[in-house]
Amino acid sequence: MLGQLLTIFVVILAALLAYRYHRPVLAALKRFDDANRARIEGEIRDRADSLAHFRHTLKIAEEQVEEIVEITVPDERTGRPVKRYLFEGEVFADKREALRARDEKIRIKARAFYMELPAALAARKQDGKLR
Repeated sequence: MLGQLLTIFVVILAALLAYRYHRPVLAALKRFDDANRARIEGEIRDRADSLAHFRHTLKIAEEQVEEIVEITVPDERTGRPVKRYLFEGEVFADKREALRARDEKIRIKARAFYMELPAALAARKQDGKLR
């Protein structure tokens, strides 16, 4: 008797929770599905694009480089707060300079990948497995 009562209570509680949180859960599942569909469509487009490999390499290199941080510091001459841009411990007065330094770092990482690529491919057997 008590076991059946507890089972009914748990079922009702689960139904109430499902009703309460169904919209956010369904919205999250829809966002996940939309992102997954966009990824699959992008992969299909990339199969026909000869430059897709370079774009993916730059994207991965960009993920490995830290972001530019906007900081507020007192001006050296006037003491008033001014915006500066911090990238890898170096402070830049202009955001374009910081972006240029970040882009150069990304290019260096991508170039290093392509420099190591022949050795990595040579380390594989004909069937694509590592030796």
